[in-house]
This record gives sequence, C-alpha cells and structure tokens, in this order.
Amino acid sequence: MNILSAAKKRHTAKAYDAQRRIPEELMQQVYDLLRSSPSSVNSQPWHFIAASTPEGRARIAKAAQGGYSYNAAKINDASHVIVLCSRIDMDEAHLDAVLEQEQSDGRFRDAQARAGQDATRRSYVNQHRFGNKDVAQWLEKQVYLALGTVLLGAAALEINATPMEGFDAKVLDEEFGLNEKGLSSLVLVSFGYSSEGDFNAGLPKSRLTQEAAFTFI
Repeated sequence: MNILSAAKKRHTAKAYDAQRRIPEELMQQVYDLLRSSPSSVNSQPWHFIAASTPEGRARIAKAAQGGYSYNAAKINDASHVIVLCSRIDMDEAHLDAVLEQEQSDGRFRDAQARAGQDATRRSYVNQHRFGNKDVAQWLEKQVYLALGTVLLGAAALEINATPMEGFDAKVLDEEFGLNEKGLSSLVLVSFGYSSEGDFNAGLPKSRLTQEAAFTFI
C-alpha cells in the first residue's frame, strides 16, 4: 500500500476484535517506526511502554476509569497498546546519551562536527528552557511527531489503531513511576484489528477541501 492510499484508508478504530492478535514481527515494525520518527535537533525526548499481554493492558486500563471509562474496551480488547511518554526536561544524561548514540552511528566526521551538533542541540534546549520557558511543551510536540508517524505507518501495515488522550495521566504516571524517571504519559495508542462494532470503519472520511486547507502563493 502506498503512503497516500494508507492516509486515505486509515481511520480511528472504535472497537477491536479481542480474539485477533498482531504478529510480533509486524509489531516490531511498529516499534521501529516510533524509534525512527523525526524530532527537533534529533532530541528524541520520548519513551514508549508497550503492552502485549492482558496483564500489561490491564495496567494501562487503570487510567481509563470514571470519566475515561469509554476508552477501557479500546485498551483491553486491543492486541497491543503503547503509552507514548514525553521527557519533562532535557537533562544532561539524555543529552549525553543522544550524542553518544550519534557518535556510535557514525554521524560525525570529526570532533568539530560532534561539538557543533552538541552546541546546536543545547542552544535549542536553552531557548525553550530560558527564553520561551516552554521546554516541556516543546518536547511534547516532538512526541506527537512520533504519534503521526506510527498512525500512518500502522495504516500502511494494514493494522488498525486508536490514539487516545482520554485517560488519567496522573494514574498512569504513578502506575509506571514515570515522574521519578523524568517522564510523563502523553498519549496512548491501541493497535489491533477492528471488530464488527467498529462503526467508524464504515464511515466515509471527512476532511476540509484543499481550497479551505491551503493557501497557495
């Protein structure tokens, strides 16, 4: 399936077939999509919690109670669920880890190139930390780039997916001890295959016209 066909075909699944499982080799491609996502100055300010068992999904579903109970079945009945987490700040340990990985992957021709990349990334971090004072929001935007990448990629792999902001982040952060790790839960994505109860699968896609969405100059 080409990328445009995938974009036009995909929909947000509203109900899953709890008996159907995504093969792990296919889910590995989903994990690779997340890791390969773009981010500003290659900051990669994310961590992903992947649940592939009923027990794992149940832990995530703890955050879908009360006012968020409408999302519980989308978590429990799915094949896999991934919590996309964002770093709360860009600390020294993460900056060093990214730089060392770039070095290991051969991105620097010499020490000057390495120093230049490090300085550029730190300048962006400092601008958002001290200038705009929006570092957490800036990092969250990078995680949403990963969300867009994985939703389109899942469609190309003919996997259904459901992005969810409707959950209690405090409950999920406590469940996985995320704040102590410098992380916060941001958005969930369920993956699986639609059931007959997925009413959205049969609805036509609706988007604003090109004339409304674009200004050509």
